[in-house]
Amino acid sequence: MTNTYEVRSHVERLRNRVFSIVTDEVVMPGGDVAARDYMVHVGAVGVVALDADGRVALVRQYRPAVQQVLWELPAGLIDVPGEPLVDAAARELAEEADLVAARWDLLTEVHTTPGCSNEKIRLFLAREIASVPAEDRHERTHEEADLELHWIDLDEAVRMALSGEITNAACLVGVLGAAHARDRGWSTLRPASDAV
Repeated sequence: MTNTYEVRSHVERLRNRVFSIVTDEVVMPGGDVAARDYMVHVGAVGVVALDADGRVALVRQYRPAVQQVLWELPAGLIDVPGEPLVDAAARELAEEADLVAARWDLLTEVHTTPGCSNEKIRLFLAREIASVPAEDRHERTHEEADLELHWIDLDEAVRMALSGEITNAACLVGVLGAAHARDRGWSTLRPASDAV
């Protein structure tokens, strides 16, 4: 694509700790100017945690925006300044699933809703899984207080993704990506440090 899209103005409409809503005036290739609203997001990480039996750790979490309990990966915001992304993923795995992993790889990166947001989630594959000792577990609150951890065979999770049972975008990509990587002897994985 050789066309350029010049941003003529940028106005922030709302800001909170997770995102801001902005309006850009964009000069289109033909010269017309169009206003485009979108969300600027802090970014996120997600974890496809696989155990030695080939099962993936999925959580059930209520999401107010869709008013449903969804199948999801352990995931969360990049909201600790300077924290390496793989460390953020490890923190979320421990907080949401009470799990730790000895082996980490970068599985893929996803723009979740590029039509209205710049949100990008980095998905990590975590293996060599162990439980967080009970005395060291994170105390979950609000929607996270009701999180349910389920161990699902990876092939069953793929079926759930393709049948519409899993609708969370990061979970879909993570499950399908992990199955793809597994079927290729993990050759498609990248070092966890490649995540930016």
